[in-house]
Amino acid sequence: MKSRRAGPPDGGYGWVVVASAFCVAGLTGAVLKNYGHFFLDIQNHFGVLTSTTSWVTSTTIVMFHVGAPAASALTAWLSQRVVIMIGGLLCTSGMLLASLDLSLPWLYFSMGILEGLGLSFSWVSAMSMVNHYFARWRPIAYAITSSGECVFAFIFSPFFKWLIEMYTWRGALLIIGGLQLNLCVCGALMRPLDTQSPLESKDGLETDADVLQPKERVIFQFSLLRKPELLLYILFAIFAAVGFYIPTLFLVPFANSLGIDKYWPALILSVLAVADLAGRLFSGWLANMRFFRNLQQLTFVATLLGVVLLLLPISHKYWAILTLASLYGFLFGCVVAIHVTCIVDIVTLEGFDSGLGLFMMFRSIGGFIGPPAGGWLVDHTDDFSSAFYLAGCCLISSAVFVLLVDRLVQRRKVVEDEVNKAGNKPEEPETAKV
Repeated sequence: MKSRRAGPPDGGYGWVVVASAFCVAGLTGAVLKNYGHFFLDIQNHFGVLTSTTSWVTSTTIVMFHVGAPAASALTAWLSQRVVIMIGGLLCTSGMLLASLDLSLPWLYFSMGILEGLGLSFSWVSAMSMVNHYFARWRPIAYAITSSGECVFAFIFSPFFKWLIEMYTWRGALLIIGGLQLNLCVCGALMRPLDTQSPLESKDGLETDADVLQPKERVIFQFSLLRKPELLLYILFAIFAAVGFYIPTLFLVPFANSLGIDKYWPALILSVLAVADLAGRLFSGWLANMRFFRNLQQLTFVATLLGVVLLLLPISHKYWAILTLASLYGFLFGCVVAIHVTCIVDIVTLEGFDSGLGLFMMFRSIGGFIGPPAGGWLVDHTDDFSSAFYLAGCCLISSAVFVLLVDRLVQRRKVVEDEVNKAGNKPEEPETAKV
C-alpha cells in the first residue's frame, strides 16, 4: 500500500517562523536598501570618484545574488537554522571589519563580499523555511515575511542618519553589525521540519521513504536548468531586475531636475515604501484567494508595473509624479510578494531551494546591468525619462516570459493528469469466448 507523506504544517509553529523570517528580511534587505546613507561620507573620506565608491554597493548586491546557490546547497547539507546563523556571523564580521577604516579595497571585501554573502545566506534560508512550512497559506505567509523589508527600511532610514550624525559612519557600521547579530537569534527560532523519520503504511511496514532519502539529500540540483519553464523564468528575473533597480535610483534626481524643492522629492521614497508594503500584503491575500493562478497574477502586475514606468516621466507635475510613484511602489510590492512562491509552481517544493538559488544567481545579471545602463542613457540623452522608458520596456518584456512559463506549466499538468488517469484506470475483464 502506498504511504501518505505528511504535508507542510500550514500554521502552528509556522507563524513563529514567519515572524522570525520577517525580522531576517528587515535585517538583510532593509540594511542593503539604506546603504546610500553612507555613500557621500565614504566618498569624501577617501577622496575618490563616485563610480569608485559605488563599487562597494555593487559588490554587495552581486554577492547577495551570487551567494544564493551556495546558501541553497548549505541548507540541504546543514539546515536553514544553521545557515541563517552563519549569515548573521558573516554580516556582523563584515560590518565590524568595515568600521576599522583600513582602506577602500578593504570595504569592498568587508561591506561587499562578507556582508553580501551574509545577507544572501540569511535571506535565502529564511525564505526557504517559510515556503517549506506552508502550502495553503504560502502566498500570504511569504507576503508577510517580505514586508519586513519595507517596515525595517522605513525605520532604518532616519535611524541610520541619526547614527551617522552621532557616531560617524564608522561607528554607525559597528552598531549596525551588532544589530545584525540578531540574525543568529532569528535563526535559532527556525525549528527544522522533521522530514527524515521513516514513514509507515497502514500495514505497519516501513515504506520506500528510506530509499528516497538519498535523493532528498541532494545538495544542489543543477539539473533543474534542463526545465524550459525555469529557463524562461530566469529570463523573467533578468529583465525584471533591470527594471527594479532603475526607478529608485533615478526618481529623486528626476524630480530635482524638474526644479522641485529638494525636500519634496525625499517624500517620494517614503510614500513609495508605504505603497510597497500595501502591495505585498494585498498581493499575498489575493494569491491566497485563488482567483487566479500565481503565474497569471504575476504576468498581470508585471505588465501594469511596466506601463506605469512608461507613463511616469510624461508628467512634470509633482503630484502626478508622486501618484505614479505610489502606484509603482504598490505594483512593485505585488510582484515581489509572489515572484518567489511561483518557483514552487515551476519546480515543485522538492526543487524549490535549488530553484531559488539559480533564480537569484542569474537575477544578479539584471541588477548589475540595470543601473549602469540607465545612467548611460541619461548621460547620452541628458534626460532622466530615458532610464524610466528602459525600465518599463524591460518589465513588460519580463511579463511575456512569465506568460510563456504559465502556458508550459499548464501543459505539463494536463499531461501529468492524463498519465495519472491512464495509470489508475481499472483493467477491463476479458470476455469469455463462446
